[in-house]
This record gives sequence, structure tokens and C-alpha cells, in this order.
Amino acid sequence: MTPALAKSRKPRRPRISWLHSPLARQLKAPVVCIGLTLALWQLMCLPNPDGFPGPIQVITQTWTPYISQPFYDDGGTAKGLGLQILISLQRVVIGYSMAAIVGIAAGLAIGLNEFLRRGFDPLIQVLRTVPPLAWLPISLLLLQQADAAAIFVIFITAIWPIIINTAVGIREIPQDYTNVARVLRLRKRSYLRDILLPATAPYVFTGLRISVGLAWLAIVAAEMLKADGGIGFFIWDAYNAGGDSSTSQIILAIFYVGVVGLILDRLVGMVGDRISGGGR
Repeated sequence: MTPALAKSRKPRRPRISWLHSPLARQLKAPVVCIGLTLALWQLMCLPNPDGFPGPIQVITQTWTPYISQPFYDDGGTAKGLGLQILISLQRVVIGYSMAAIVGIAAGLAIGLNEFLRRGFDPLIQVLRTVPPLAWLPISLLLLQQADAAAIFVIFITAIWPIIINTAVGIREIPQDYTNVARVLRLRKRSYLRDILLPATAPYVFTGLRISVGLAWLAIVAAEMLKADGGIGFFIWDAYNAGGDSSTSQIILAIFYVGVVGLILDRLVGMVGDRISGGGR
């Protein structure tokens, strides 16, 4: 056999198509399902072009300026969706941070003290079921300012899952950990730092992850009723303004709300996995 023939018969390595790459396999199902949903939505809107807009009409009616210029600012509340979301995020960061600090501290106290747990449990169970917008009139009466009232609504909505999960995490600490701490005669500071906080971290971040979704939900609802600027204000303002493109603006804003909510949830989850070691 000649060298040229042997070389020609040498088996070739199969080329790996990008369609079979790990990233493509992960994206295949979401792309197909979302694509089918959008296609079905578009088909349902075809018989009545002047009625509810389909995805193509939503994009064409909101491309300028809401998609192409998300950070435009014409003064006052005439701002792009990017700026409206930033306004809402500023309120969420303040209210959510306050809820995290107070909620973790209260959860630690309730979890460590049996008297406090029994005393506050009925109150917490009652208050955590109150809808976010039910707090808005009270917050407006107390604070006399729309922004402060919206932040309070975020705080009071987001705090309960943090308290509950933190307290549950403390109660779920294995008794062996406590026994070891007693044998070693650990100081309270060492016990908190080396045993209690690491053991309860997964529970705390579960509460934080639930709360960030509730906080984002609460701010959108609060801004729709009483706020100057923000994504909730934008949705309500588009509804009141009417017009041919108002429905498309509302749909686009709802899409933005969902995307930002997903990002917030993933961010808190990533931080929680890294700190608590759940992602290892």
C-alpha cells in the first residue's frame, strides 16, 4: 500500500457541530418553547390586526424610542424604560436592604429565644399574609411622601420570609453542633461566627431569594398607584394615556419587569450559593 493511499484511508475525526455543543443543548428547549409561544400569540392576533397586538406589532410600535433609546430623558417623568427601571431599582435596593438587616437580626433573636418565638409567631403569621398594597394607605399617612411610602411597602412585604427562614435555620442546627460548642466552651461571638451563621446561611439566603421577588412585585404595584417615575408608574401612565401603542408599551414594560425580576433572583441565588457553599 502506497503512503498516499494509506494517508487517504486514515479515519477523519468527526467535526463537532455547534448544534451539538453543551450551550446549544441548554438553549434548544427554551428557544423552541418560547418561539412556539410567540408564534401562537402572533397567529391568534392575525384575525384582528386592530385588536390586541402580536409580538411583531409590539416591537414595531415600541422600537422608537422605548427599545432603541431606553435611557432617553425628556425631563420630568418622560424617561425611557431603562431609566424607569433604575428608578424602581433604587427604591427596591433601599427597602430590600432594610428588610434584610432587620429581618436577619429579628430572625436570629426569635430563633435563639423560645419565649420570643412563641410570642411573635402568631403576629408574624398574620402580618405576612397581608397584600402589599394594603400597606400603602398606612404608609402614606405615616410618611406623607410617595417615595418613602413605596420603600416602606417594599420593606414590610420583604421582611417576613427573611425572619421566618432565619428562625427556621437556627432551629434546624444539629444538636451535636451545640454540644460541641458547650464542650469547647466557645464564647458567644465564636459560636455565632463559627457555628450559627454558617449553619443558617442556606436558610437565610432562601428567605432573601423569596423576598427579592416579593420586593420587586411590591414596588411595581406601589408605583402604579402612587409614585413619580418608575416602571410601575410607566405602565399605569401608558394605560391612562391610551392611544394605538399604549397596549404595546404595557406589554414591553411587563417583559422588562419579568427579565429584571429573573436577574435579581439569579443574583441573590448566586451570592447565596457562593457564601453558603450550596453551589459546590
